[in-house]
Amino acid sequence: MTKVNIITLGCSKNTVDSENVAGHLLKKGLEITFDKNVRADVVVVNTCGFIGDAKEESVRVILEQAGIKNRRRKPMKLFVCGCLVERYREELKSEIPEIDGFYGVHQWEEMIDDIAALKVQQFEEERFISTPKHYAYLKIAEGCNRRCSYCAIPFIRGKYVSRPMESLIDEAKQLVENGVKELIIIAQDTTYYGVDLYGRQCLAELLEKLALHSGAKWIRLHYTFPTNFPLDVLDVMKRYDNICKYLDIPLQHIDTEILSSMNRGIDEQGTLQLLDTIREKVPEMYIRTSLIVGYPGETEEKFQKLVDFVKSQRFERLGVFTYSSEEGTASAQLPDDIPQEEKERRLEEIMTVQEGIVEQQNEKLMETEIEVLIDRREGEYWVGRTQYDSPEVDTEVTVNSHFRLKKGEFYKVYLNGFFDYDLEGDAI
Repeated sequence: MTKVNIITLGCSKNTVDSENVAGHLLKKGLEITFDKNVRADVVVVNTCGFIGDAKEESVRVILEQAGIKNRRRKPMKLFVCGCLVERYREELKSEIPEIDGFYGVHQWEEMIDDIAALKVQQFEEERFISTPKHYAYLKIAEGCNRRCSYCAIPFIRGKYVSRPMESLIDEAKQLVENGVKELIIIAQDTTYYGVDLYGRQCLAELLEKLALHSGAKWIRLHYTFPTNFPLDVLDVMKRYDNICKYLDIPLQHIDTEILSSMNRGIDEQGTLQLLDTIREKVPEMYIRTSLIVGYPGETEEKFQKLVDFVKSQRFERLGVFTYSSEEGTASAQLPDDIPQEEKERRLEEIMTVQEGIVEQQNEKLMETEIEVLIDRREGEYWVGRTQYDSPEVDTEVTVNSHFRLKKGEFYKVYLNGFFDYDLEGDAI
């Protein structure tokens, strides 16, 4: 039996693509693994080409696998796919001759056929999930119609294409039937869902149908966009207990001039009004956002406005990135006028502020009970998450228990400690 090792880099949208590839190959009878340390007959590297660090990681992993291929006595095929290929196919061909095949973000069927001689009619129909079996990502659309100045995704992934609602409901049901407890809704911009297909924003309608018909215990919403945010989504989130009171909404900045240069379609006042509305409609909501520091033209004054914004909003979850000039984007035409060292200093300053905010939030949770989904075991302890935390990026709960817990099950936990961002408690 041919063993195929699929190594996925970058975002959760890549994870879904890899899982669909795996599903088709598994159906053909091939053995599938998602562990880069496992030796295989065929290695597929699904790359990220979004920002500098991600591109460097993708090249490093490809070179590692090329080195393994050169050292092996047994033949090995190396296929590279995804965003990096879409942007730098010719450079990769020239620099890494060990690669046997190159496939962009719309060439999955071709790659599957080259690996397994399997003609694919509908790529999305098969899934073999690589995540722990109790949670899975549900990708509701491909591409993006936004034109943020710093982002290369629209010309890598193409225009926004929504998946039909019926197909998504069917896939969600199938995932739940196979043991998934948590569905994580993703797209490059989930709030745009339906505009191309139905002529209107349909995310609220999709969420309601998933809440009613999927059978999922938790439904989590990622990658929303602040401009023209569909407020009916908040009404649906409030109405259904199985929709997590968690909203991922990357804001990137608060200064109006910076937001305008970023082509975000919203200003400071609009951002503040939206945040007030979210807090008013769903008071228990945990908001996750991301910010960019060091964008061209970000003076010290504009940066301090961003710091004050973080202090006043007290986001429950926050990620900060330093600006990276990406070729082909609009902002690449602007002078990258802030030294990397200063960008890193600004990142650290905001994260220091955020650490203090999270510490105060965690103190308020002490001696309370909360529901936790167990993800894994580490030594003598179990590790899980609350409805307010997404896997791999947010707070985790270390759980002590006198009885054996099960991965993928929910337990009440009495919180009695915390360290940095993470919580500690005892299973009840």
